[in-house]
Amino acid sequence: MSGNLKTNGNGNGNGLRSDYAVIAAWVGEGARVLDLGCGDGTLLRHLRDHKRAFGYGIEIDDDSVLAALSNGNNVIQSNLEEGLAVFGDASFDCVVLSRTLQAMHHIEKIMREMVRVGGEAIVTFPNFGYEPNREQVAAGRMPVSKILPHNWYDTPNIHLCTMLDFEDLCAKLELAVLDRVAMTDGRRIDEEPNLNGELAIYRVKRGERLGKSA
Repeated sequence: MSGNLKTNGNGNGNGLRSDYAVIAAWVGEGARVLDLGCGDGTLLRHLRDHKRAFGYGIEIDDDSVLAALSNGNNVIQSNLEEGLAVFGDASFDCVVLSRTLQAMHHIEKIMREMVRVGGEAIVTFPNFGYEPNREQVAAGRMPVSKILPHNWYDTPNIHLCTMLDFEDLCAKLELAVLDRVAMTDGRRIDEEPNLNGELAIYRVKRGERLGKSA
C-alpha cells in the first residue's frame, strides 16, 4: 500500500501523530514489530527510539521506501496483497496495519497473516459509522472529510467499514479484541465510539472478542 495513506491526522504534544501515540503505548519494550504499509517509517523510528523495538516495514511506494530507509528503518518493498509468506509463524510480537485496511482487496487474508506472523495485531482505519459520514450518505453523497479526503471516483479506499463491521470480522476470524480506541481530531472518544469516532484503533489476537462498540 502506498505510504500516502498514512499521512493524514493530528499530532500530539510530542509531534507524534495521535494514533501513532496509541499504537506506541500498546507496543512492549524491546518488541519485534512489523509495520505493514509503513509509509515514511515514522512509526518504526519512534518505536525504535522510544521503545527499543526492532522491526521491519513493508511498503510498495518507491518514494516512501526511500523515506523509510532514510529514517534508518529496515524496509522490504513488496505488495501486501501477495501476503507475508516470507515470514515464519510468530516472527514478531506485534504486526501493525495503520490506515491501510480499507485499501486492501483481500482483508481476511491479510488479517489471518497478521496474527500468524505476530502475537498481536494492531489495525487502524477510518470509521465509516462516524456521524458526519452518515449525514453525508443520508444526503445522497459519499463522505469526504479530513480522514477520507478522496472523491468516490479517485479514492484508493475500496472496503470502508464501521467499528461494528470490523468487530464482526474479528468474530468470524476468532480474534480477541484486547483494546480499542476511537479518536476524532486527535481526541479519544469514549461515548458511542461507533457514532462519534472518525478513526478506529484495535489491538487483537487469536481468541474470543469483547462486547461490541456502541
